[in-house]
Amino acid sequence: MSAIEDLADQLARDALDAAARLGDDRLIDDISKAIGASSPVSQEAFVSAVRIRQALARGRAVMDSRLTQAASQKAGPEKSGS
Repeated sequence: MSAIEDLADQLARDALDAAARLGDDRLIDDISKAIGASSPVSQEAFVSAVRIRQALARGRAVMDSRLTQAASQKAGPEKSGS
């Protein structure tokens, strides 16, 4: 990653965490606008990092859900047989 991508990714992580803690979905947009006012390149890197992190979180949720389902299906017959 380039320095700008590293910085944008760190800000994206912090912004997503802050938005979750505050319950403020607009925080990401407000930060993006503030960045874009002085550096469109930085804004694009930030927005891309946010989108990637959100997409990966959705993917991880799907995977975790499937693993939980599989574990409960395997555990089901064993419990009923005891």
